[in-house]
Amino acid sequence: MNRVRTLEEMPLGKFHYQMFFYTGGGAFIDGYIIGIIAVALSILQPQFDMSLTVAGMVAMATYVGMFFGGILGGYLTDILGRKTMFLLDLALFVIASIPQFFVTDPVQLIILRFILGLAVGADNPISATYMAEFSPRKNRGALLGGLIALWYVGYGASYLVGYWLLALGDDSWRWMLASSAIPAIILLLARLKMPESPLWLASKGREKDADAIIQKFFGKGVIISESFEVKEKTSFMEIFKSGYRKWTLFIALFWTLQVAPAFAIATYIPEVLGQFGFADGHKEYLGSAIMSLFYLVGLLPALYLVEKIGRRPVLIWPFLVSAVVLVILGITSSWQMSFAFTITLFVVYGIFNTSMNIHQWIYPNELFPTKIRGTAVGFGTGVSRIGASLSTFLFPIILSKYGLEITMYSCAALFFIGFLISFVMAPETRNMTLAETSALNKPCSKPGPNLNDCL
Repeated sequence: MNRVRTLEEMPLGKFHYQMFFYTGGGAFIDGYIIGIIAVALSILQPQFDMSLTVAGMVAMATYVGMFFGGILGGYLTDILGRKTMFLLDLALFVIASIPQFFVTDPVQLIILRFILGLAVGADNPISATYMAEFSPRKNRGALLGGLIALWYVGYGASYLVGYWLLALGDDSWRWMLASSAIPAIILLLARLKMPESPLWLASKGREKDADAIIQKFFGKGVIISESFEVKEKTSFMEIFKSGYRKWTLFIALFWTLQVAPAFAIATYIPEVLGQFGFADGHKEYLGSAIMSLFYLVGLLPALYLVEKIGRRPVLIWPFLVSAVVLVILGITSSWQMSFAFTITLFVVYGIFNTSMNIHQWIYPNELFPTKIRGTAVGFGTGVSRIGASLSTFLFPIILSKYGLEITMYSCAALFFIGFLISFVMAPETRNMTLAETSALNKPCSKPGPNLNDCL
């Protein structure tokens, strides 16, 4: 007689890989949209005669939109379901991407970038919660962290596309910005085949629908968990209540301290490389593309180590290394070092920076139950984007007023603070079920018959 197995005990298979690419496709588009503006902005800025303030607002608009999109999208994901929000989100990507080709002033572009930010912010909690709820326990960290890899693939692809489209001349930025509609349309059609999350269905009292999906894709003898979740109403304020408040604070802090300096550097990397002495019209863009592709190298050992040695060390030490490398870049910024030397340091920074970024979608999904999982991820996305928007707005101003050295030191300081906070607060959740991880720091975390109430 075959033993009954839970979803989290199922071996990694074809279905999981399909879901990974369906969910990761959103991360690809997110990275593409963030990256392409960096190339386009340096071309359109002189055409619209933008001041540093206006240029900062254009770059910041996406992150402001991500704040609202993350918070609202995460909550709606828990209310309406994962698949419904998946499709609505992709439709918004398409609707906002194409009109960028026709903008005639910075205000129009700011509005469209804000709308795109709504879609990007909403996609984070949708993709992450969906993948978490289908993932095998032993591979959950690698699968969730791997979604970040596709973000960097999209980010790197945007620079390659931007570099290639430079040949179109003064209007090349229009083609760059509108090009994000192409992967969005492809992914929208692909996501039509995705099932709803059985965990979400069960949390809403729809056990029969959940069981039907499990049997269709995994066969008989597979269940969600040892018992179905207790049907409870989703409440946004639940993430601030006792037991979850600590994790909400931790996620907001470490996520913000990761993306604030990283997104600012990423958005203005062509200008940064230019100030390092490599502004020959093309080298700074090619260097940006090379760097972003090498950043993926940092994910490979991280995805292995997060399951081998745990979550904590793969978050803590990359924070520290990123800070140290940026300090070295600050010190050497006026030494006129070679292109290879500078790019190598940025690659080292990027490898460790990307390795800790995998936790953006691991910790929020593991530390909260299904009923508020999307809400928690969305809140982390939204709050972190406040830091990202402020840093992106201030970065060119600080760079212009105080110079490259102080700018690098400022970014390093944020990473060092992230190191200290993570050292104190980061929990270890390796090889635990979602029931166990979401019960950490809760009264029901003690063994007993009511453990499933904490799912």
